[in-house]
Amino acid sequence: MNRTGLAIALAVAVVVGVVFGVFPRLDLDISALFFDRTTHMFTVNVQLWVQHTRDAARLVITFIVAPACLALLGKLILPHRRMLIEGRAALFLVLTLALGPGVITNTLLKDHWGRVRPIDVVEFGGAGQFTPWWDPRGECPNNCSFIAGEPSGAFWTLAPAALTPPQWRLLAYGGALAFGAGIGLLRIAGGGHFFTDVVFAGVFMYLMIWTAYGLIYRWRATRLPEGTIERLIARAGEALYAACGRIRLRERDAAFTPAQLPELLASLPHVPIVRANSGDVPRPSQDL
Repeated sequence: MNRTGLAIALAVAVVVGVVFGVFPRLDLDISALFFDRTTHMFTVNVQLWVQHTRDAARLVITFIVAPACLALLGKLILPHRRMLIEGRAALFLVLTLALGPGVITNTLLKDHWGRVRPIDVVEFGGAGQFTPWWDPRGECPNNCSFIAGEPSGAFWTLAPAALTPPQWRLLAYGGALAFGAGIGLLRIAGGGHFFTDVVFAGVFMYLMIWTAYGLIYRWRATRLPEGTIERLIARAGEALYAACGRIRLRERDAAFTPAQLPELLASLPHVPIVRANSGDVPRPSQDL
């Protein structure tokens, strides 16, 4: 997550954005490579292995982020135990997955950028009108084509790649990019997304991850020292336990009524009361 990677991502965005903005039908030409004019369908969609591959990709992402979620939740429940993984790493993984595929892709763009999917445009047997990547005024009401959802999740694996040891980081980045490109190719071949949907999914995910990495790890004004997240979650867990204790105490007090007083007194231990007789009181000796 350095400036070189940022420059490459921005260059890709500019080149693809300009070329496909000036020649928008290139998106249709690329999708047409996978469309069978004889059967009038994207034949990849009927391949069972494609669906299995998509399911496997979701499982991979789940298995990657699950330890981070468990680490944060476990620290909250058991504030005095050590986290399963380092706190900043857990926060970084959960935060980027939530913001990237969650907020940017599926909330801000796919539900508000009305680009019709390839399988639904007139050129491929649908009823919708094709629009270029930059035009949000399409006919799709929600869950639209721009940007690609599943490739966004696959490109998110750039986040865990950024946390690998330096000697393995370049290989990890390559694997994450290949994973995202592979899932993107399946979605293009199946008529689910255009080429630019996939490219900008990768660009937006990289920019979001690059920003989050800088905020948490790199930039002096915002970076978090090691151990900060653990201490904050521990305090939150202790406060949660204290609040639960106060709630239980209030519930117990609220449950008591005067009618329960005889029963409460009867449950107290009985201590015999012995009265001392005046003759039993020892007197001081007269022999002094």
